[in-house]
Amino acid sequence: MRYSNQWMSADVIHISTPANNVRLIQFLPEKSLHFTPGAHIDVRVYINGEPYTRSYSLVGTHDPARPFTIAVKKLDDSRGGSDYMWSLKIGAKLTVSQPKNHFEMTYGRDEYLLIAGGIGITPIVGMAEELNRRDANFRLLYAGSSQDAMPFVDDLHQLCGDRLSLHISDEGTRLNIASTISAMSQGTQVYVCGPIRMLDDVRQVWQDLSLPAGDLRYETFGTTGRYATQAFDVHLPRFDKTITVSKNQTLLDALNSNGIEVLSDCERGECGLCTVFILGTTGTVDHRDMFFSEEQKAENAKLCACVSRVVNGDITIDTSYRGTDSHPIPPEFAARTPQ
Repeated sequence: MRYSNQWMSADVIHISTPANNVRLIQFLPEKSLHFTPGAHIDVRVYINGEPYTRSYSLVGTHDPARPFTIAVKKLDDSRGGSDYMWSLKIGAKLTVSQPKNHFEMTYGRDEYLLIAGGIGITPIVGMAEELNRRDANFRLLYAGSSQDAMPFVDDLHQLCGDRLSLHISDEGTRLNIASTISAMSQGTQVYVCGPIRMLDDVRQVWQDLSLPAGDLRYETFGTTGRYATQAFDVHLPRFDKTITVSKNQTLLDALNSNGIEVLSDCERGECGLCTVFILGTTGTVDHRDMFFSEEQKAENAKLCACVSRVVNGDITIDTSYRGTDSHPIPPEFAARTPQ
């Protein structure tokens, strides 16, 4: 494990709806906690009575006088986490972790570019606040499908002024990633948070332009993909089993709940610990992780079970787990998996 959660109780003290399908939740942890821009916390949610962990970025900068704030988007293909968070009322008790930051900022650069897509604005707000406090040279590009679905727009206008640029699909002002990055000044540090398509586009342009890898930082959702979420079947020949992964369930959860243990950590498609081997598929693998390169994803040899899925077909996989009920992999699959 990269870290050990220190769980504590927190009281929900305020709930509002700053945009369509976005719920703002403010809470007070039982003890004082400090965080830096880009940080997130883990929250224990309950789905069908069972405890699960979901991660949410902390909005804004740390202020001991203010409650912690998260924003939760209501998802049609929710695995249950957003439904639980939306069911909370003022006065509810939450179980939360200490803040952690895998999206830390580096200060002292000549120029910064912040790019947010949809609910990916949540960690970016605190970055903009901190850069503004430091009187740094920065711009914020905020993309969304429609302005009424984009939280914090008014606050960001007040904070950033003409350094804020909105890119709204239904108003014909979509963000052009290629031209934006091509026009940057040399040495600009870029921070991106948004859906996987946006992140993939940014990473591809970055690679095409041979820009310094250390100048690009990004955060993932772990739930978005290039295809709409749907149920699919997964075949496990080593166990002579076929498991159905529902629309609101991850492959990782489906495997673990059926007694096929898969190690995991981040559950955001970043660490690669939950990798399984692809033996074959009749559908399309929707790689939603940030662990594998585009070349590795194209090979379709492995996937991250915590986030990646299959559409329009099923998949046959093998795992590293070798339980007492397993048996040797059939010969036709032996070349694609370690023995």
